[in-house]
Amino acid sequence: MAEGGPKPSSSVKLVLLGEAAVGKSSLVLRFVNDDFQENREPTIGAAFLTQKCNLPSRTIKFEIWDTAGQERFASLAPMYYRNAQSALVVYDLTKASSLAKAKHWVAELQRQASPGIVIALVGNKLDLTSQSTGLENSMGGLSLSAAAGDGDEEEEEEGDARQITTAEAKSYADEEGLLFFETSAKTGHNVQEVFTAIANAIPESTLKTRGGPGSNRAGNGTGGDTFGSGGVNLSAVGETNKDGCAC
Repeated sequence: MAEGGPKPSSSVKLVLLGEAAVGKSSLVLRFVNDDFQENREPTIGAAFLTQKCNLPSRTIKFEIWDTAGQERFASLAPMYYRNAQSALVVYDLTKASSLAKAKHWVAELQRQASPGIVIALVGNKLDLTSQSTGLENSMGGLSLSAAAGDGDEEEEEEGDARQITTAEAKSYADEEGLLFFETSAKTGHNVQEVFTAIANAIPESTLKTRGGPGSNRAGNGTGGDTFGSGGVNLSAVGETNKDGCAC
């Protein structure tokens, strides 16, 4: 490809799953608008947003379905992850039960979602832990102390709200072949890196180059009927299109 020439653009359907209040919508808002809002209202049904991620060889347009975490909406999840090429399964580093719920969603995706779906396990709210001091590297959010084998016990001192260790979650992610990151939607730490890693992990051979506006919408498993149905609440976050990102 000639330098400066247009890069191929492909749409990728991405779904966010996880327990209520783990910060799914905040992660999306940080990625799309580089913004954070305290005390966000819970998502009702799902919200739809888009954002582009520029890779060296192509542009990925994420079509993001941010699903509600409340149990009463769990039955709607298959409608949103159907034919998804990627998923963020989010848990709260300060709430042990949220990892169990995340594991449930991973198992469901592995059982019912598209073969080859790229799944990222994301531990959010790193800003509430003692590891929010810049010790993490961007390769999966693994702390330098954990990578060096110093143990997590030293990180979980008094005043640290962390309930799920990096080692525990990363071990599970490695066993299941998942991407793994620890993030803070509040500070923005590792948020762009998550989406960039997902974009890079999707084989180019499985991507379809867009032929024009909306040309890939029918093939993403949602179709036009999804809008306004099944409890979808586009006003919860709003459909946002933003050209380019810091990926």
